[in-house]
Amino acid sequence: MQKYECPCGYVYDPEEGDDDSGIEAGTAFKDLPDDWVCPKCQAEKEFFFEAD
Repeated sequence: MQKYECPCGYVYDPEEGDDDSGIEAGTAFKDLPDDWVCPKCQAEKEFFFEAD
Protein backbone atom coordinates (compact mmCIF):
# COMPACT_ATOMS: atom_id res chain seq x y z
CA MET A 1 0.00 0.00 0.00
CA GLN A 2 1.04 3.57 -0.73
CA LYS A 3 2.68 5.64 2.01
CA TYR A 4 1.76 9.32 2.41
CA GLU A 5 3.94 12.09 3.77
CA CYS A 6 3.04 15.24 5.66
CA PRO A 7 4.93 18.47 4.92
CA CYS A 8 6.37 18.20 8.46
CA GLY A 9 8.12 14.96 7.52
CA TYR A 10 5.80 12.44 9.19
CA VAL A 11 5.09 9.45 6.92
CA TYR A 12 1.84 7.52 7.28
CA ASP A 13 2.59 3.86 6.58
CA PRO A 14 -0.57 1.77 6.11
CA GLU A 15 1.31 -1.35 7.19
CA GLU A 16 1.89 0.26 10.61
CA GLY A 17 -1.28 2.33 11.04
CA ASP A 18 -1.37 4.96 13.79
CA ASP A 19 -1.68 3.36 17.23
CA ASP A 20 -1.91 6.72 19.00
CA SER A 21 -5.05 7.56 17.00
CA GLY A 22 -6.54 4.06 17.14
CA ILE A 23 -5.87 3.35 13.46
CA GLU A 24 -5.19 -0.34 12.92
CA ALA A 25 -2.32 -1.65 10.82
CA GLY A 26 -3.50 -2.34 7.27
CA THR A 27 -5.66 0.81 7.03
CA ALA A 28 -5.15 2.52 3.66
CA PHE A 29 -4.68 6.30 3.68
CA LYS A 30 -7.93 6.77 1.75
CA ASP A 31 -9.76 4.83 4.47
CA LEU A 32 -8.59 7.05 7.34
CA PRO A 33 -11.41 8.98 9.04
CA ASP A 34 -12.03 12.45 7.59
CA ASP A 35 -11.09 14.02 10.92
CA TRP A 36 -7.75 12.19 11.20
CA VAL A 37 -4.78 14.57 11.45
CA CYS A 38 -1.01 14.19 11.46
CA PRO A 39 0.03 12.92 14.88
CA LYS A 40 3.17 15.06 14.73
CA CYS A 41 1.87 18.50 13.65
CA GLN A 42 -1.94 18.14 13.44
CA ALA A 43 -2.08 18.86 9.67
CA GLU A 44 -5.22 17.63 7.94
CA LYS A 45 -5.21 14.78 5.39
CA GLU A 46 -5.50 17.19 2.45
CA PHE A 47 -1.92 18.37 3.02
CA PHE A 48 -0.38 14.89 2.69
CA PHE A 49 1.20 13.76 -0.57
CA GLU A 50 2.30 10.38 -1.91
CA ALA A 51 5.68 9.40 -0.50
CA ASP A 52 8.40 8.03 -2.76
